[in-house]
Amino acid sequence: MAEYEHLLVKRDGDTVTITMNRASRRNSLSAAHLAELLAAFREAGETDATGIVLAGAGPVFSAGHDFGDVSARDLMGVRELLRLCTDLMHTMQSVPQVVVARVHGLATAAGCQLVATCDLAVAAASAGFALPGGKGGWFCHTPAVPVARSIGRKRLMELALTGDVVDAETALDWGLVNRVVPDEQLDDAVAELLARATKGSRASKAMGKQTLYAQLDRPEADAYAIALEVMASASQLPGAREGMAAFLEKRSPVWPD
Repeated sequence: MAEYEHLLVKRDGDTVTITMNRASRRNSLSAAHLAELLAAFREAGETDATGIVLAGAGPVFSAGHDFGDVSARDLMGVRELLRLCTDLMHTMQSVPQVVVARVHGLATAAGCQLVATCDLAVAAASAGFALPGGKGGWFCHTPAVPVARSIGRKRLMELALTGDVVDAETALDWGLVNRVVPDEQLDDAVAELLARATKGSRASKAMGKQTLYAQLDRPEADAYAIALEVMASASQLPGAREGMAAFLEKRSPVWPD
């Protein structure tokens, strides 16, 4: 994997771990940091890995946008920064791998956006989540987009309007994360969930993830139209053929991919 200034990237077996490594800046998302995250996800997406873990070094997961970077920009510059961030979020959901957030400490504003954008998320009991712009001067408009799709309208409004931190158990109850575990069990819990989420045919899983995002939030008729065509096509994949044959023959499948 490539070397980065603001990230640590390593591959262990079928998993690529991307660790934000700006602990002195609470893993805040400057343009340079966002550009590296985008490059790292694109690079990992082109490998044969089955899973990607997004983590943060230091005391927090991510404090969101780097205000030092934002405040130095004019309107066009801030638009460019937010487009870069949005490109990253789209890429995280379009790569074929299952993406899991490993969350410890605080995940605020665009840091919370990262968690909501990941396919799955595991939080340490010490984690906290916030869209703090609601009690500041710069509302969390773009971070609220994926959060809204995870937790629903009323909970989004509470999170976004108050700006208050919610604890990990509340985030679990609201649907922002999949698991909450003691801090010392975080790595094991991430690995266990990722192992279960990456079983089966890689090609089928990749198509499945991308189609879920394509039909999400569309009217039901449109969602069915998309899902029907993709599912029909997917029935011809080698993995689908093998899975059905193994079921009919009452044996364990041997995945071709």
